[in-house]
Amino acid sequence: MGARVRRAGLYGQLRALGDLQRPRGVLLLGPEARLIRAVLEPVCPVPMMAWQGARLPAWVGPLDMVAIVGTAGSADTVAAGAEAARRGATVLAAGSENGELARAVAKPTSVLLRAEEGDPTASAVALLAVLGQLGLGPMVDVELVAAALDLVAEGCSPLRDLSVNPGKVLAQQLAEHVPFIWGGTVLAHRAGRRLAEAVRRASQVPALAADAAELLAVLSGVQPRDPFADPEDSPPQPLLVLLDADKATGYQAEQAGRLEAEALRTGVPVATMSSGEADLGRTTVEAYMTLLATGLYGAEYLRVGLGGMN
Repeated sequence: MGARVRRAGLYGQLRALGDLQRPRGVLLLGPEARLIRAVLEPVCPVPMMAWQGARLPAWVGPLDMVAIVGTAGSADTVAAGAEAARRGATVLAAGSENGELARAVAKPTSVLLRAEEGDPTASAVALLAVLGQLGLGPMVDVELVAAALDLVAEGCSPLRDLSVNPGKVLAQQLAEHVPFIWGGTVLAHRAGRRLAEAVRRASQVPALAADAAELLAVLSGVQPRDPFADPEDSPPQPLLVLLDADKATGYQAEQAGRLEAEALRTGVPVATMSSGEADLGRTTVEAYMTLLATGLYGAEYLRVGLGGMN
């Protein structure tokens, strides 16, 4: 995953900026549009929104920028990109050089970042790096993001023992449980949703990622565990998974405390995942990618453990 991020960044950044100017507004399209929005939102100096569907908002025009994460087979994204180019908007797209999206947005006002359409997250990182250089978001160092992913790959390697492998530890915690996932930051919450999707695919268990209020309502309805019940005859028990709860501050920290207290009251076990200490120069993007990659390793180990080798 780190190598794909590096390739997407190298393809895109050196020639992408050119004569691009700060736009009036930014529209984000594609499978990782909400991730890009979450990163840009705190600092973006112009109006910005994530969008779905083939029809663009009426306001998009020559003064605006449309940033697109391409993915194979997404007809709506291709149609929206073509419409943005037709209106004269600046189109910043990450996708295959010979793909449908590249052909649809082939205009003088368009910039294509060559990326693998099978990995929209890597494409999103490349877009974030360029948007940061344009002053529309925080500066994102592609190499730092890739290095963070390399560290996760090393730590979660199949060659590493369970006792020192966070991916295997997570899989063991998830086994025979229904995870309720909460994130202590905006991006941790986003990573939690991706983890829930991966767990559902790996185990067909209805994993839930939600806000604290929703999870508290669910936890309050959990019956305290009967210590004399036969585990073989009992349904899967809930598991509260907290992502970057150690990074939560203020109200979010209070919510983390309430979730843990409710889990303790009902006997629900708690698992924690942290993106680690913030190194000098690290951004929220590296923290997000660390959580996401660790979670995906855990889901994959869970799938293998349940017999899904193919």
